[in-house]
Amino acid sequence: MKKIVSLFALTSLLMVSCSKDFIEIPPVSTVSVDALYKTDKDFQDAVVATYNTLQTQYQDFWIFGDARGDDSRQEVVKTDPWYFSDAFILSSDNDLLRTTWRNYYNIINRTNTILTKIGSADAAVVPNKARHIAEAKFLRAFAYFDLVRIFGDVPLLTKPVATAEAYTQAREKADKIYDELIIKDLLDAENGLPVKYTGADVGRATKGAAKAILGRVYMTRKDFVKAEAKLQEVTTLGYSLLASYTDLFVYTKDEHHSEYIFDIEYEEGIGEGSVFTNRFFPNSAAMADVFGVKGGLTETNSPSPALFALFTVDDKRKDITVQKDFFLDRNGNPVKLPSATSQAYTKKYITPVGTANDSRANWKVIRYADVLLMYAEALNENGKTAQALPFINQVRTRAGLAALSNLTKDELREKIYVERRLELSFEGVRWFDLVRTGRAFDTLKSLGMKDYMTVFAIPLGQVQLINNRTLFPQNPGYE
Repeated sequence: MKKIVSLFALTSLLMVSCSKDFIEIPPVSTVSVDALYKTDKDFQDAVVATYNTLQTQYQDFWIFGDARGDDSRQEVVKTDPWYFSDAFILSSDNDLLRTTWRNYYNIINRTNTILTKIGSADAAVVPNKARHIAEAKFLRAFAYFDLVRIFGDVPLLTKPVATAEAYTQAREKADKIYDELIIKDLLDAENGLPVKYTGADVGRATKGAAKAILGRVYMTRKDFVKAEAKLQEVTTLGYSLLASYTDLFVYTKDEHHSEYIFDIEYEEGIGEGSVFTNRFFPNSAAMADVFGVKGGLTETNSPSPALFALFTVDDKRKDITVQKDFFLDRNGNPVKLPSATSQAYTKKYITPVGTANDSRANWKVIRYADVLLMYAEALNENGKTAQALPFINQVRTRAGLAALSNLTKDELREKIYVERRLELSFEGVRWFDLVRTGRAFDTLKSLGMKDYMTVFAIPLGQVQLINNRTLFPQNPGYE
């Protein structure tokens, strides 16, 4: 089922990585490091090691993308980062922020090292040089895109830095990072990446992944003209919706299907599994026995009443997306959940798990339904409402809902916003949708959000270590 993940487990980390934060990265111009970057396999292993860090980071990405929004709530566990994020009380000294910062700058440091070393590599010795460059740029842009969406202004690093130099790195404006790195890197990546892979390379970033993420970048920046053009390109690459929405979340089947664009890859049994099944599962031994889930059950990321209320009875996505109060036993009979456990849960990540937090379930970063809905939104914002309808209707038709017609621009905009919630909930999208569309504060202020909380606090340790508020200030409101 998974290909690139097997490389994760076998590849040693060839990079020099930071022990605490990006400012502690040691110099990379050492003989031992230089000796590692010689052959094509050296660079491929280095790229795979970068995916491995991304895999680590995405175990917690839902705390930013889902728990922060209004479609997810923490019913029982209220002493951990997911609750603090949900309740808008996540402090700057929380370890989640520190590890998130560290993970993304590990990725950035590793890709910067690859790009620095590969420049002088002989193409005869490194025949996949162009692809390695494109893949490194995709991963660097991907990391920075997440960083600026989570933290806002952050240091912009385009080469490996030594410790002394790191102390002088100021926070750069997010707009500058978009213009000078994220967009440029993704444009370079789409030109150098293949349309698809075979064999052990399946799961790596493709041309379609670069274009789709770039479309999301343009949507985030409200550049709907460029978003429309880029997302239209994705629609020409052979992607299509699966016939069944439920099949997206059946992990015993091949996850690299017609709707797949880019996942964070996980595989059970080799130390590369995900936490999602155990973490989102109600704390019911009886239910865990029915579904074959072993290990601790954290019962987080529960669907909110607001999300339940959006689903109509005929929506085919409802059953797997939101459940409440009961589960079905092996004979199909309803069994009530214990009163002390979370009563609402999503089935999107339920699959048999033999060892705690070792699930085969991938994290879907972007899939074709998301592209169709973004494309419809971009078309609509560009005054092409009638042209947008077929793309949202593809998604609705699969869900068993009636096609939309004869809508105004404003009416369709609201329909698209709702459709994204129904289609993409618990896939790390909702919070970032609220922020990019300017609706976060009005939607979430009753849940504790303050107007400055469209970004998270910079990790306190980073601010203290630089110790220069002019060069490296905390985000407003978090001082």
